[in-house]
Amino acid sequence: MNHVHKNKEDVLKRLKIIEGHLKKIISMVESDSYCVDVLQQSSAVRSALKKTQDIILTNHMETCVMASLKEEGKEKVISELVSIYNTK
Repeated sequence: MNHVHKNKEDVLKRLKIIEGHLKKIISMVESDSYCVDVLQQSSAVRSALKKTQDIILTNHMETCVMASLKEEGKEKVISELVSIYNTK
């Protein structure tokens, strides 16, 4: 199924920034940086990922979910969305 990613550039920009932060965290751990500093950077990455995920989810709800509801019914859509948040 083709998807419409209306926020593609924004999502890619955010992911590249997150990638840079992750590389910094790896470097910090390799150089035995102070744990609190590593945790602060990790928290920032987590927040950035959450915001990016929210953007992707909103796009999904506005495009894919609406199409799926018409084609496949609500049970499949609900099951798919619940499975996203039940992964561990």
